[in-house]
Amino acid sequence: SLPNTRPDDSQQVGRMVRVVSLSFNQNQQPFEKILERVDGEGAKGTDLIVLPETWRGQTDESIESLDGQTISRLAALAKQHQTYIISPIDRSANDCRFNSAVVIDRKGEVSGVYDKIYPYWGEFKHKRPVLPGSVAPVIETDFGKVGIAICFDVNFPEVWQALDNNGAELVVWPSAYSAGRHLQAYALLHHYYIVTATYRGDCQVYDITGKRLIDNHNSNDFDHNTSAVNVTRVTLDLDRGIYHTNFNITKRDQLLREHGDKIEQELYLKRESWFVLKATQPNVSARELAKQYGLEELRHYIA
Repeated sequence: SLPNTRPDDSQQVGRMVRVVSLSFNQNQQPFEKILERVDGEGAKGTDLIVLPETWRGQTDESIESLDGQTISRLAALAKQHQTYIISPIDRSANDCRFNSAVVIDRKGEVSGVYDKIYPYWGEFKHKRPVLPGSVAPVIETDFGKVGIAICFDVNFPEVWQALDNNGAELVVWPSAYSAGRHLQAYALLHHYYIVTATYRGDCQVYDITGKRLIDNHNSNDFDHNTSAVNVTRVTLDLDRGIYHTNFNITKRDQLLREHGDKIEQELYLKRESWFVLKATQPNVSARELAKQYGLEELRHYIA
């Protein structure tokens, strides 16, 4: 495999994260073929690879622990390619069963687990029912703060609010279906990026402004003959900041006057009275510089 070349931080503008979403065209794909896909994407160089909800199935035979085959094999690939991987599993823990998403870090170690808070009703009908999780943690990574919600969680605003409260900058949504505008609403309300991985064969990516950046349901990477996996690759700048004009205009103008060579107003949404700032030079954080000038980010203003 080729080495996973990280961007040169000394030359990087913004806080970039390279994300790969692997979406299947049906519930279950052969384990080894998916590992080959993960291996191939890791070799190309990425920061995060995301897999769909319960991608190895959810049956009496699919239940496994964190040291089971799925996480062990993926952890080896994460370490080899120095990438994060988020993989859902049908998880057993302390005689309980959870629909979990496991975060594996670049060293191949488990750095976080999210247990689906709102299982779909069919999940309660298994011989060994899936139990609800209780918290929506945000995982600290070396590129930013990542939150997770799973499938049916999309119907419950309190999950998404909790991710906001905990400071999520990017929310990953592994799922059995697509959801569409429902996710757009959460990106619009909470101003974090959202990236999906589904076994409907599609992927959507939403911006901090609520704009849908990607709707990949007919990708050129769709491979009908080998693994029926739709591959979506996207690079997101987690340093972009979004602000309301209230109480911020004078501060923004001074900031741009004194540091216009380092950051810029990328976008002004007149009707919403919002604006987006981003860095234009390496080793500059638009969000940190704005904070120094007393600008309040939009989510904090609303809170």
